[in-house]
Amino acid sequence: MDSKERLPAVAGKFYPGEPDILEEQITGLFATAGPRKTKYVRAIISPHAGYMFSGSVAASAFNQIEPDAHYKRVFIIGSSHHERFEEAAVYCKGDFIMPYGREKVDSTFGNMLVDRYPSLFSGNSAPHREEHTLEVQLPFLHHVLKHPYRIVPILIGTATPSVCCAIASVLKQYLTSENLFIISSDFSHYPGYKDACDIDALTKDAILTNDPDALTERLSANSLKQIPHLATSLCGWSSVLTLLHMTTGNEYMKYDAIEYRNSGDVKYYGDHNRVVGYWAIVVSEHKEEKKGFCLSREDKAMMMHISRNTLEEFCAYEKIHEAEPADLPASLHEHCGAFVSLHKNGKLRGCIGRLSCNIPLYRLLPEMTLAAAMHDPRFAPVQKEELDDIDIEISVLSPLKRIDDIDEIELGKHGIYIEEGFHSGVFLPQVATETGWNAEQFLGHCARDKAGLDWDGWKKADLYIFTATVFSEETDYSCRQFQTPVIGSPQNPQRPW
Repeated sequence: MDSKERLPAVAGKFYPGEPDILEEQITGLFATAGPRKTKYVRAIISPHAGYMFSGSVAASAFNQIEPDAHYKRVFIIGSSHHERFEEAAVYCKGDFIMPYGREKVDSTFGNMLVDRYPSLFSGNSAPHREEHTLEVQLPFLHHVLKHPYRIVPILIGTATPSVCCAIASVLKQYLTSENLFIISSDFSHYPGYKDACDIDALTKDAILTNDPDALTERLSANSLKQIPHLATSLCGWSSVLTLLHMTTGNEYMKYDAIEYRNSGDVKYYGDHNRVVGYWAIVVSEHKEEKKGFCLSREDKAMMMHISRNTLEEFCAYEKIHEAEPADLPASLHEHCGAFVSLHKNGKLRGCIGRLSCNIPLYRLLPEMTLAAAMHDPRFAPVQKEELDDIDIEISVLSPLKRIDDIDEIELGKHGIYIEEGFHSGVFLPQVATETGWNAEQFLGHCARDKAGLDWDGWKKADLYIFTATVFSEETDYSCRQFQTPVIGSPQNPQRPW
């Protein structure tokens, strides 16, 4: 066997080493697991103790995942128990070998993280060799997912919260429907039974706020309580904190507590004097239409100023300056999707945007302006000499609303987003107006031409609608005389044309 493969470290200790016995135990744990409470799962927090103690809670966490879900990658993130190091160690040397077979590692993706962000990610495989925190999650994952996937095993070695935040800033762009995040952590270690129940409830409540500061403050407060024998109230705190930095500020990410137990609950083996706590927590994305958001003429003018100024400064100087958020209207601090379209002499010259976003509009607009100008693969990058001939159009989107009946689509008012497994496509509202398509043509072209499905593929896909506030330089504003400093860099582009 290739020495680069990662061999089991705790098979026969934390879980059975014989595949038949392991499968029997896993099946039994899922038979009594907590019921599925949500859809659109993006992450779970699952314990990593021996299955005798935490297996039932882990099964309840994994039971939130839809078995028919298609995931391109599963990020499995845990905090190192044996070594300390400042970066995150990504295993990308080979696959994980388990009693039931091979868990395929996305080595290409792991090496990309290491090469692109060397100060945050390393390819050091040594911390993984004896570590149990990631390994014990794999049999549950193997049992619940029915479609192929690859794992990205990440061990966090730092005890520095700011490093967790920096790691999260890289990983959060992958917190999408095509990926799943498994966060491995137990809760309190070694207090008495009642103290564990109380302290674990407080820690769980802090996590459910989706606020990393609330978690760090709670962990500090727990320590100050001087609870007898409490060694830690969250052993994988750095991993959970990283997740919170990935989701905080995103109003569509919702945390739900699923099940709690501690080792004292285990019949015949549970010691109530010194216990370890376990919570199952799920993070799901709730896409609902937000009401009451509107833009004034002054808001639109400011957005156009930002977009035009970004385009001109980058083309001329390849520089962007930061804006002062306090000087901007409240609307530019909203978290919603936006597209920027460039037209040259009336013809499309670039168009890229995001359907939803966890950064405010004043940061999103510069990113999408540069993406449309420099990274739309259908066009060459915009040159300085073209600027006088280019007009900018901005579409600010409402949050997505899922629909079950296409009669809810109002052509010219609603844009559509189609999602089926790894396939997705989007049309802005103005597409239906400009083409003259009826509803079925609108959906058919989006399914076939944008999502890569069959013409009727939308019938089996998840359908969403959204509205857009659309304004342009050509018809609404002439904003080129303003010099509004902005920030941003293009990422995660989508094209609606």
